[in-house]
Amino acid sequence: MTYELLQPVFVISMALIAIGLYGVMSKKNILKIILSIGIMDTGVNILIVAMGYIPGGTAPIENGNYPVYMDPVPQALVLTAIVIGVSVTALALAVAMGYYRKTGTLELDDEGVMKW
Repeated sequence: MTYELLQPVFVISMALIAIGLYGVMSKKNILKIILSIGIMDTGVNILIVAMGYIPGGTAPIENGNYPVYMDPVPQALVLTAIVIGVSVTALALAVAMGYYRKTGTLELDDEGVMKW
C-alpha cells in the first residue's frame, strides 16, 4: 500500500504541524505557546488517522462481504492521544495561571522575570 503525500489530508496535517511549530518557536506569550502546542497535537492526530485509512476499507466486523478491513489501532491511539492532550493542556494552563499570579505577566521576555 502506498501513501501519496500530496493528498489534501496530509497537506492539511503538515500545515497544522508547521503552524504550531512556528507558534511555539516565535511567540513569547505563554497562552499562545500552549495554543500552538494544541494545534500541533491536532495536526499529528489527523496525520495518524490518515495513515490508518484504507480506500475501500470497512470496519473490521466479519460479515463475509468486505475483504478489505481498516485497522482500528490508529483510531484508538488517536482517541487516547486526544485525552492525554486535553490533560496536558489543562496542566499547562494551570502552570500558566501560577506563573501569572507570581509575576503578573504572561510574557516570557519581560525584564527580571527570567533570570538566566
